[in-house]
Amino acid sequence: MNLGKEATMRLFFTGPVIKTELLVEWLGRHGIEARQEWVDPGLPDDDDLSREAKVFVQEAQYDRAWQLFFAEREDEL
Repeated sequence: MNLGKEATMRLFFTGPVIKTELLVEWLGRHGIEARQEWVDPGLPDDDDLSREAKVFVQEAQYDRAWQLFFAEREDEL
């Protein structure tokens, strides 16, 4: 999927990079393109796993991503 300039991105999740890297990988495995950005890009890249990052998904894929990641699963009840 192409994330060209025409794709409108929407903030999906903010949290420690240890979680955001896994989320980006997980979304990709479900066919959802995601982009990760640092909350504070001015900080040094010192491999701090608690550093805050943001995950963006395409606006058109946001609802599907939300359903996959946040919605309660009826089969787990």
